[in-house]
Amino acid sequence: MNRNVLLFTFLCLMSCGEGKKESAAEGSVATVLPSENNEVTLETLKQQTFEHELVSNGKMVAGKQADLTFGTVDIITTIYVKNGDHVRKGDKLAELDKFKLANQTAQAKDALERAKLELADVLIGQGYPADDASKVPADIMQLARVKSGYDQSLSQYELAKYEEEHAVLTAPFDGVVANLFSKPYNASSLSEPFCTIVGTQGMEADFTILESELFLIKKGDKVVVSPYSNTGVKYEGRISEINPLVDEKGLVKVKAVVNGKDKLFSGMNVRVNVHRSIEGQFVIPKTAVVLRSGKQVAFTYEDGKAKWNYVRTGLENSTHYTLVEMEGMKEGDKVITTGNVNLAHEAPVKVIKQ
Repeated sequence: MNRNVLLFTFLCLMSCGEGKKESAAEGSVATVLPSENNEVTLETLKQQTFEHELVSNGKMVAGKQADLTFGTVDIITTIYVKNGDHVRKGDKLAELDKFKLANQTAQAKDALERAKLELADVLIGQGYPADDASKVPADIMQLARVKSGYDQSLSQYELAKYEEEHAVLTAPFDGVVANLFSKPYNASSLSEPFCTIVGTQGMEADFTILESELFLIKKGDKVVVSPYSNTGVKYEGRISEINPLVDEKGLVKVKAVVNGKDKLFSGMNVRVNVHRSIEGQFVIPKTAVVLRSGKQVAFTYEDGKAKWNYVRTGLENSTHYTLVEMEGMKEGDKVITTGNVNLAHEAPVKVIKQ
């Protein structure tokens, strides 16, 4: 065969192979190119009330808590409660042996009666009636009380009576018994509390905020408390105190009264969310803000295209920002909230939800 014919045939075969490769390449490119219009959702920009949310960590503290101690050292005969028991104000908690105390009260009462007779003798000796103290001058009465030992006997009787009455320990308010480690037939202690009563109706959350966040809260603001042991449970309360001092770490201590429904315990670690309504704010979803060259950008929708706008956000909660600056944007604009991750200025878009 002629050499020229062979060369011509080879070139034709090469040309056909390249054409097939180009067709295959065009098909593969077509499969990865994005669609012409990006699908987006819109939200109208307007002034509204912003629910600001400030998050902190804190501890639960009982609004009422008392360490109870017997007034005298004696044998504990009966303990009526145990740790974790709910008690009402005035309920008996424990009782001491009253024999010695009752005897001391009786002796003190007898000494007081004898002092009364001695006081009467002194007054009669001074020429004053013993049964009508109003007719006795104050200085004479004072002298007679000291001379007869009446005042001393009266104080001893009142002390003995007080100790006998306080041989029975009672709850000072409604609460739960804690830190009870004593056993019956052991002596009471004056240095260590017999038990602690923790009030459950007025639980407080102690937490701190930054100095820069101080202007964002006020007394009465709503708080939501969640124990770290069970984050799915939430309890509501209100800020009751803001300590007017900033510590060396730039923190301010805050207290909130929380209705724990008997489920919150003193010392429990909790997450505190402070909620405050701020009116007249331009609010935008967090999904509407993207970063371009390190700057915050929000896209608006206009005539089927995305418009690029620089913004600067202010306050935030879990889902939204407030806008401090919004260059090129105004109230009533349609803000693109989703589908904006890869958008460019003047990019065509398709609205799928508004």
